[in-house]
Amino acid sequence: MDPFILYIGNKNYSSWSFRPWMALTGCGIPFEERLIPFDFDAGNPKFKDISPTGRVPVLHHGSLRVWESLSIIEYAAEIFPDAGLWPTDSGDRAMARSISMEMLSGFRALRGACPMNMRREVRPIDLPEGVADDVARIETIWRDMRRRSGGPFLFGAFSAADAMYAPVVNRFRVYDLVRQAETLDYMQAMENQPAWIAWRDAALAETWIVPEDEA
Repeated sequence: MDPFILYIGNKNYSSWSFRPWMALTGCGIPFEERLIPFDFDAGNPKFKDISPTGRVPVLHHGSLRVWESLSIIEYAAEIFPDAGLWPTDSGDRAMARSISMEMLSGFRALRGACPMNMRREVRPIDLPEGVADDVARIETIWRDMRRRSGGPFLFGAFSAADAMYAPVVNRFRVYDLVRQAETLDYMQAMENQPAWIAWRDAALAETWIVPEDEA
């Protein structure tokens, strides 16, 4: 079988790259990583050579190009059905996909005000309207899923749903957004996950700087 080649952006900033990378790595799916930094004013012109959208992430598998984080995860789940990307129970899978789509399409206030930044010191900011509502909704999702499954992750074992929320864990931490014990417990479980640690360590070693209001 042709190898998976996953093109990503800066690990310190690229939340959408983080999601499929975390999913594939956390579930033991082999792939070759190729990082192209967005250290130009308009990202990086090289993105147009490897992605139909001119953006990352994008997965190359032979002649196939798969873009968008959740599509990459879904494709990987089809090719590696036993990797555990999605829960085994059909009801759990439906909920996992629902909350993943909610992450994909929602929480714009949080994402706009609090860009992912692994190197950022923990420091609160003045939050614009809508951020508190986004935070509350995410905390509800995490609490409800973990209470239902028993944890430590959203559906018991680590899955793609956790990977979809991985950048939020960083946002909650570095912008000092949450206080609830259950939320902090889930964040700690994610931050202890080996895939998370590997991504974080690589992000901390990067030297590229993107101004916070552009990340």
